[in-house]
Amino acid sequence: MSSSSNEEEDDDVSKLPRYTREEVAKHNTPESNWISVDDFVYDVTKFAKFHPGGKAFIDRVAGTDSTNAFYKYHRKDVLEQVAKKFRVGVLVERDRRKGKERTLERKKGDLELVPYAEPSAFAVGNAPSLYYNESHKNFRKACRLFFDTHIVPVCVKADENGEHPTKEVYELLGKNGLLVARMPKGPWLRDVVENCGVELLGGVKWSEFDSFHELIAHEETCRLGVPGYVDGLGAGLVIGLPPVLQFGRPEVARKVGREVLLGKKRICLAISEPAAGSDVAGLQTIAVKDSSTGDYIVNGVKKWITNGQFSDYFTTAVKMQDGTFSLLLIDRAWGGVETKPIKTSYSPSAGTAYVTYENVRVPKEYLLGKEGKGFMYVMFNFNHERWYIVAGTNAANRLILAECFKWANQRIVFGKKLIEQPVIRGKLAIMAAQIEAVQAWTEQITHQMNVLSHEEQSVVLAGPIALLKYFCTRVANLVSDEACQIFGGRAITRTGMGRIIEAFQKSNKFAAILGGSEEIMADLGIRQAMKHMPNARL
Repeated sequence: MSSSSNEEEDDDVSKLPRYTREEVAKHNTPESNWISVDDFVYDVTKFAKFHPGGKAFIDRVAGTDSTNAFYKYHRKDVLEQVAKKFRVGVLVERDRRKGKERTLERKKGDLELVPYAEPSAFAVGNAPSLYYNESHKNFRKACRLFFDTHIVPVCVKADENGEHPTKEVYELLGKNGLLVARMPKGPWLRDVVENCGVELLGGVKWSEFDSFHELIAHEETCRLGVPGYVDGLGAGLVIGLPPVLQFGRPEVARKVGREVLLGKKRICLAISEPAAGSDVAGLQTIAVKDSSTGDYIVNGVKKWITNGQFSDYFTTAVKMQDGTFSLLLIDRAWGGVETKPIKTSYSPSAGTAYVTYENVRVPKEYLLGKEGKGFMYVMFNFNHERWYIVAGTNAANRLILAECFKWANQRIVFGKKLIEQPVIRGKLAIMAAQIEAVQAWTEQITHQMNVLSHEEQSVVLAGPIALLKYFCTRVANLVSDEACQIFGGRAITRTGMGRIIEAFQKSNKFAAILGGSEEIMADLGIRQAMKHMPNARL
C-alpha cells in the first residue's frame, strides 16, 4: 500500500467521532452494546439478534475491545461487508498508532504488503527486474483496482450460488480490455482498440502491450480465491478464441473476435471426450463433408468443456472420414448443439458442460485453417493454454501463501502466534521458495514468448512449457497440503476463515489434469528434449 492511500483512508476516518476505551466500556449491556475492533467502534445492539453465532455471544463482549475475539472467527472482509454499517466512531488510541502497531487497512486497488503475496518486482521494495517497466506496473495496479471494484463484491456469493458471470460482467471486462488482454498479442488487439472503443487499463497503448501484460491479466484474474467463478470469467475464451483468431478466415476471425472480445458473445474449446482426454488422437466426434456444398455435418459428444454451458461458440476438434483431424468453429445458433451441466469439485459458475452435436451443419467458411491439419493446430494452441494455466495457478498459489502468512500472524496456539513456531515457518519457507521458482521460470519463458514468433514458440518452447506446467501443478499440490495443515479444521470448512484454502484444495488438481495431465507433461518435456540429444556417452 502506498503512503498516499494511507493518508486518504485517514482523511475519511478523521470525520468519525473519537471515543476513549472508558467511554466504550460504559455501553456494556444488551440494551446498549458497543464494541471495538481494530480501534474502530461499533454499535452492535440491534445486530446482536441477527448474529449467526447467537445473540449471547455478542452480549458477552459488550463494552470491550473484541479484536482478538473477532479474528478468531471472522475474516477481515466481514468488517467491510457487514460491520461497517454499524461503525459509530474511532478509539482515540488509533491516532497514536503507527506502522505495524496499526492493523493494515487495505484500500481498493492496493497491492499486498504481506511477504511473497506479490511477484518480487511488485512487492515491498520494488526489486529490480529485467522484464517489467512502468507500463506493466501501472497495468497491474489498474487491474487490481478494477477487480476490487467490480468483481470482488459479487464473486464470492456468485461462486457459492453457482451463478455464471453475467453478460454485463463480460461486457465490462471487454470494454476495459480485460478480454483482449488475455489473448496472445496480434492484430486483433489493435482492431478492438482502434475500431471498437476498447481501452486498455492503466493507460497502456496497444503498441506497447506484450506477453508480460498478458501474464499480469491472467494473474490478476486468477487471484480472486473463487476458482469456479474465475474460470467462468473467461477460461473458455483464453483457450478457445486463439485458434479462431490465428487460423480462421479473416472475415470469420474479425466478426467472431470482435463479438467475443467485446463480451457480446462467449466461446469455449471443445476437445476432450468421454473416451479421449490427453489422448487427442482418440477423438470420436465425426465430421462428414457434404460433397454438394462443402459444408460439414458434425455428430458426437464432448465432455468437461469449461464455459460450455453458456457459450455461443465452440472451437471443436473433429475426426474426418479419412482419419485425419480438423478444427471447426460451431455456432450454437445453428441448431443441433445441446449442453448439460457437469458437476465437478468446484462451483457450477465455471459452466462445465457435456456437449452434444447432432447433425450440426457447419458452413465450410467456419473451418479453421486447413482440413486435416487440426491435430497440428490443437498442439500449437496447447502451448499458450499451458502457459496460461501456469500463470493462473501460481497466482492462486501466492494467494494461498498470503492467507497462510496472515493466519499464522493472528492465530494463537499454546500461548504463541503460529508464526512463532519453527515448524510453521518451515512450511511457509518451502511454499515461498517453490512459488518463487515457478515465477522465475514463468517470467523467463514469457520473455522468450515476447521474442519468438508463434511458429518458433511451438518448436522451442513446447518442451519447457510442458515441464513448467508439471512443476507448477506439483507445487500447487504441495501448497494446498501445507496450507491445510496450517489452517487445520478451517481448511476443510467452506465458509469463514479458511474459505479460500478449502476452495483451493478442492480445485488445485484441475490444473494438474486440464491442458494435459502431469504425467503427459513430464513425458512430453523429456521427449522434446531428446529430439536434440546428441549421441553422447559417459
